[in-house]
Amino acid sequence: MSAPFHHVAVIGLGLLGSSVAHAVRASLPGTRVTGFDAEPTVRERARVIGMADAIADTAVQAVTGADLVVLCVPVGAMADAAHAMAPGLAPGVVISDVGSSKASVGAALAAALPGHRIIPAHPVAGTEQSGPDAGFATLFRNRWCILTPPADADPADLARMVAFWEALGARVETMDAEHHDLVLAVTSHLPHLIAYTIVGTASDLERVTQSEVIKFSAGGFRDFTRIAASDPTMWRDVFLTNRDAVLDMLGRFSRDLAELETAIRADDGATLFDHFTRTRAIRRSIIEMGQDDARPDFGRGDHVGAE
Repeated sequence: MSAPFHHVAVIGLGLLGSSVAHAVRASLPGTRVTGFDAEPTVRERARVIGMADAIADTAVQAVTGADLVVLCVPVGAMADAAHAMAPGLAPGVVISDVGSSKASVGAALAAALPGHRIIPAHPVAGTEQSGPDAGFATLFRNRWCILTPPADADPADLARMVAFWEALGARVETMDAEHHDLVLAVTSHLPHLIAYTIVGTASDLERVTQSEVIKFSAGGFRDFTRIAASDPTMWRDVFLTNRDAVLDMLGRFSRDLAELETAIRADDGATLFDHFTRTRAIRRSIIEMGQDDARPDFGRGDHVGAE
């Protein structure tokens, strides 16, 4: 089977951009990879570690001749990145991204690049690390990549994007952008918001308890700190661009939390036990579907693969 694309340009060379570049070079060896990042120090580091066949000094140079461009910048920067590279885009090039919110990204790219072929994507994979050195070729292996093509997308372009992500090891699902944003609000965005909040609360308590919060941190709090260590720029943009869905899920969570508070105040052990039993079954389902590891310490000694 021939490669779905022959020249992939990656714009933004942090964790995801670096991983896309590494994965393409490992899984599609005949495909040329060029890259660009707005930060000169990142570009230089990308050159040093040999991330791509070429690291350009401008976005226009990076996308020249590419038949696929993958935008790996924070979702709030998508429009600016699209405008910057627009003069170098070839006719027929497919434009995609790796953003965690999709309706806003699709709208921003359509407005910035009228007439271009746009297939937004979200590989549901990541770690708490950031920067060009954080990327690795197997990040997407056995992880989901969700494509949210516009209604008028060319089926051939969509098929090529499916083949591309499958070649990188991902399992591919296609859905409507608004539905994606609702699903990810509860599975990814709300957990990150909760983690940031809990770690912030612990930080305030740290001053009161004279280091005991961190000294005696149990596994649950440790995992919250892992999530809360994620890139702040990326998550600021995610919450702002997926505001409506996040606020919807946050409202539902607040109501559920209030019910648990009521049960604790009322010494209602049955309600607590029923709730914990139901949520425990969900955890087992996640493991059975291969979306996490049941090994001791959750396999955290390896790269973490869920965003």
